[in-house]
Amino acid sequence: MGDATILRERLTGEGLDPGAWSNGPGDTYVSHDHAYDKVIVVASGSITFGLGDDHVELAAGDRLELPAGSAHDAIVGSDGVVCLESHLPAGTLTGIAHREAGSW
Repeated sequence: MGDATILRERLTGEGLDPGAWSNGPGDTYVSHDHAYDKVIVVASGSITFGLGDDHVELAAGDRLELPAGSAHDAIVGSDGVVCLESHLPAGTLTGIAHREAGSW
């Protein structure tokens, strides 16, 4: 379910244009936000996003949708992470959504 090629094809089939990024084990991102909406799908490994008081743990095949202005931080899991990410115009997404592998 987490195969990067299949995930990329699924995102492309939705009209998205995903790029890839990766980080090593334990890498962190401090809290920040973006002026655009974004869709993140984990291709391999894991990453935990902090969304205010909530934490969303993503593994291979999981998807997170973040509307513009959504403050988030992140810490990469013990095996590192490879993600596919697509940017959309602000206002395209209606809210934060976490979709587990196989549910989107």
